[in-house]
Amino acid sequence: MCKVLLLCLLATDVSLGQTQAKAPAFEVASIRAVPHGQEGLTNVGPYEGGHLVVKNGTLEFLIGMAYSVPPWNLLGKPEWLGVRQYDVSAKSEGDGGLTYKTMKPLLQQLLQQRFHLVVHRETKERPGYALVVAKGGVKLKPGKEGGPGYIMPNGIGSPSIKLADLATMLAVPAGKPVADRTGMAGVYEVDLHFAPEAATDSTLPSLFTALEEQMGLKLVSQKVPVEVLVIDHVESEPTEN
Repeated sequence: MCKVLLLCLLATDVSLGQTQAKAPAFEVASIRAVPHGQEGLTNVGPYEGGHLVVKNGTLEFLIGMAYSVPPWNLLGKPEWLGVRQYDVSAKSEGDGGLTYKTMKPLLQQLLQQRFHLVVHRETKERPGYALVVAKGGVKLKPGKEGGPGYIMPNGIGSPSIKLADLATMLAVPAGKPVADRTGMAGVYEVDLHFAPEAATDSTLPSLFTALEEQMGLKLVSQKVPVEVLVIDHVESEPTEN
């Protein structure tokens, strides 16, 4: 559940945000460790009235939200980072709305203040895939107006997306980083359907087959540059609210 929630959030912002010199902060915020034995499924509430509410979120999940980084691109993690859970309740200043984009710098600042989080970014070469045009040519429709898209266990969809962003989303079902090597600019409509990971009774094709048959694209194994977030310091006990 935690992984699915984070992937859905990342689908709305597939690139790592730039660090701001002076990030804004939540007006009020509470972070409480979930007592041992009372852990549960991670849940993120809607950003109503400028509020951020996360129930049973690990610090790995919260850092992923704050910096738009999936767990596999988060390095230097202590063992407890993806295990211990916290409840977060915070409110931004004023009565204005809160979106994922405007929430990120606020959450970054909160994690730095309460967990003394220190991070930096690096680019590393990792085994992955290059997204290229298949032999038969592309089968893509021009993008149209609509939302940013979604990632599900059996598909990826978007009414309008760049292929570089599609490559980032494909890393989820592929299980490895994907770099766009198509050389194609512009935005395209995507409605990709494939068999879920480890599915034994699905009638859908594999991700690799679906990409070629439905979109005229192909994943080729090769090392690709990946931007990772490295944890330099973090504490498990948040400072008092």
